[in-house]
Amino acid sequence: MEWRRDECTVSDDRTKVDLGVVAKLLGETYWGHRRPPHVVERLIENSLCFSMFSRGEQIGFARLVTDRTVFSWLSDLVIEESFRRKGLGRWFVECILNHPDVTGTQFVLQTRNAHRLYGKFGFELNDKLMTRLALA
Repeated sequence: MEWRRDECTVSDDRTKVDLGVVAKLLGETYWGHRRPPHVVERLIENSLCFSMFSRGEQIGFARLVTDRTVFSWLSDLVIEESFRRKGLGRWFVECILNHPDVTGTQFVLQTRNAHRLYGKFGFELNDKLMTRLALA
């Protein structure tokens, strides 16, 4: 599935994901900076992926871990720095939440600093979320 807005496109076609770009984007985040390319490659293979492109170049990435029935975990949403603060993050989230495979599912995500963005879509901060760090 594809969505278009001006010169940008969002696609759920996993074959269009540029592993090098995604590894670089995630490597610049507080949550993904320790993920080597082989780990990024595996998470792409095992997720419903969304790529954002501007004029054919990948500028964003996000993924869902989902059963496509009742549960979806939104993870790794990132947009290249020079494209931020232009409304693309909000549009990216809209595309993901409106994907026909997951529109009826409960969404969960974890963030330190994007509460305002996700709050616009009905996400609420609560104390029920528990996490376990990955074992080495």
